[in-house]
Formats: sequence, C-alpha cells, structure tokens
Amino acid sequence: MEKVLDRKIKLIWDFKGQAAAKTAEHYEIHLKEYILNEELKFDTTGYQHLSEMHSIAYLVVAEFEMLQARDDLKPHRGEVYQD
Repeated sequence: MEKVLDRKIKLIWDFKGQAAAKTAEHYEIHLKEYILNEELKFDTTGYQHLSEMHSIAYLVVAEFEMLQARDDLKPHRGEVYQD
C-alpha cells in the first residue's frame, strides 16, 4: 500500500482567453526551471489545450514537496496524479 507522503501531486495553473495556449506553453518553461533550481524528485511538467480559450500548465511533485511548491508557485488547483 502506498504511503500518503509517497503520492504524486499534480499542481495545475489555468489560463483563459485568447493567449491561453501560448501562456501555458511559456509557463511550462518556468516550471522546468523551478524543478532544476529546487532539485525536485520528479521532472514531470506539461501543458494541455482544453479549448480555444482555456489551457493549463502543470507540474508533478512528490507529496512531501507539495507545500513548498504550492507556496512558491501559487497553483490554481491540484489533484493526486495517476501515472
């Protein structure tokens, strides 16, 4: 059984409007920089275009890293990440 602090957490930023797609793609660059600077356990990032006017960028962190990443980066929401 997986221990609670061993879970992966997906931190999500929502971008809306005409520039949402480009903004989400650009934000991923900063998330990758954060991974390197903070030496995070995982290096999973990405972006998704949900519609013409809504895109997201995301970062997957270990649960024990989540509070610090949340405070540093201010994501809009989060969820347990399933591989």
